[in-house]
Amino acid sequence: MAKRFKVGDHVQWNSEAGMVSGHITRVHTEDAEYKGHKRRASEDEPQYEIKSDKTDHIAMHKDSALTKVDD
Repeated sequence: MAKRFKVGDHVQWNSEAGMVSGHITRVHTEDAEYKGHKRRASEDEPQYEIKSDKTDHIAMHKDSALTKVDD
């Protein structure tokens, strides 16, 4: 079963710049447009919008790419 995260959770993920951390700002359970691309999402496989801790960058990832960080 997929991991479940909620708005406000502190998570990290591996990017081309290395490990990045941030807080989840939105959970998508339906397909969504993101940076000009359609992102598939469903109740079973949501996509998460995350705001980086260090910048204002917003990323979108599935739960399989995320790890929860203890605050």
